[in-house]
Amino acid sequence: MKDQLNYYAARVTAGKMSRREFMGRAAALGVSAAVAGSIFTQAVQASEPRKGGILKMGLVGGESTNSLDPAVAASQVPYHNLNQFGETIVNVNEFGEIDYRLAESAEASADAKTWSFKIRKGVQFHNGKELTAQDVMRTLERHSNEDAKSGALGIMRGITGMKVEGDMVVLSLETGNADLPFLLADYHLMIQPDGGFDAPAAGIGTGPYMLESDEPGVRTLWKKNPNYWDSSRGHVDGVEILTINDSTARMAALQSGQVHLVNRVDPKIAELLNRAPGLSVKNASGPGHYVFIMHCDTAPFDNNDLRLALKYAINREEMVEKILRGYGTVGNDFPINAAYPLFDDTIEQRAYDPEKAAEHYKKSGHDGSPIILRVSDVAFPGAVDAAALFQQSAQAAGIPLEIKREPGDGYWSEVWNVQPFCASYWGGRPVQDQMYSTAYLSTADWNDTRFKDPEFDALLLQARAELDADKRKALYSQMAMMVRDEGGLICPMFNDYVEGVSDQVQGWVSDPTGELMGGIASHRVWLAS
Repeated sequence: MKDQLNYYAARVTAGKMSRREFMGRAAALGVSAAVAGSIFTQAVQASEPRKGGILKMGLVGGESTNSLDPAVAASQVPYHNLNQFGETIVNVNEFGEIDYRLAESAEASADAKTWSFKIRKGVQFHNGKELTAQDVMRTLERHSNEDAKSGALGIMRGITGMKVEGDMVVLSLETGNADLPFLLADYHLMIQPDGGFDAPAAGIGTGPYMLESDEPGVRTLWKKNPNYWDSSRGHVDGVEILTINDSTARMAALQSGQVHLVNRVDPKIAELLNRAPGLSVKNASGPGHYVFIMHCDTAPFDNNDLRLALKYAINREEMVEKILRGYGTVGNDFPINAAYPLFDDTIEQRAYDPEKAAEHYKKSGHDGSPIILRVSDVAFPGAVDAAALFQQSAQAAGIPLEIKREPGDGYWSEVWNVQPFCASYWGGRPVQDQMYSTAYLSTADWNDTRFKDPEFDALLLQARAELDADKRKALYSQMAMMVRDEGGLICPMFNDYVEGVSDQVQGWVSDPTGELMGGIASHRVWLAS
């Protein structure tokens, strides 16, 4: 409750909410006027940002093959680079609410089939060009194009028409979708001049920082955008993103003061790091999940009995205990958890059952040859150890699982979404429609399990158009069980976002929408003097 009031207080100081509105929100939460006033005063005093300095971030998830094209971003360093220069028309904030960014407002027709977004005036791209509704529409067009290979292609499928009317972008949908603004918050949909058709990897957007230099897989330097439109964000003079894929080296960089922030703190060292002077470990529970993915269209994983054998052969509780060490929860082979408002908690939890695993394995008729699981430490913290645990539990069921350790550089371009069985992760999405549209719709470019089921696709469209929450929840439950029982996803655990933060960093807030404050830590934090 206090976090929420602090958030509202910050909106007051940013000029986005009146004090009267703040007190009204506090009253709605059951907080007395006196207590609300005290929280308001403390929050305002603490929220005065200091300007200046260079924020340094040490991140896993960078490769020499990385690009600044928003369409193809697939790992952490590209994700954070996008968030330095780019902005979407809306964001999802830490309370699961829509924050309008390059769009000032949105209106939907009664059936949610037509959406109109009013585009903010007075915003400049880094090249000096003024943002227009045409740029927004062109961006959405590019990500709707098969040739762009966009990670947002799945969520763009339902848009059947786009047009510009003055400063409005009007989208027509095949079926109504009350969640459309959440889908358009996808980080691939950074608005670019003329949609990025001419120079998709130029790193030009409307964000708080401008590209200074980029050495993929090593470091990227960003400088303050002097013409940034939002004075409540972008407090530092620049941002340096260092790719440090090795966990030990990344933690050493934080402890030595080489960087201010690191992502993906390994849970097994989190408590030790938290006790280090001048540092703290921050964690937030959300929709992120660590997974092993099988291609349903590639032998031997095109046999559902073999897929079920592997799903029953993994000891989820052991993995959560030994890999996450309290920084996460057990998964159930579908990508949704309690972070989603329409999550069905009555779906039976799949348990480790070597006898059932052996039964399905025998039924699959597999020839007994090694089943190759490809893994790397960049897949998720502790991925190699998790694969070893999986191998041991599968062995008890007579399943010949073999681990092949892959190099980190090139993992996201040469292994994930290419090889038929590998370790991976998903950051989750704000709503179920977006998660399923991005990774499980038959036509989605990022369908990394090759799960293609016309009935599932039809249910997704039906759920998208269903405005009754109870009926929609029932449809999502049906879809979850289809992925769980027929899909190629092995989801043993949902992870917390665990990050290391220097005490020099001020203004930190817990955000379950993604790592490092939903990817915009550099927008909102500042450095102490």
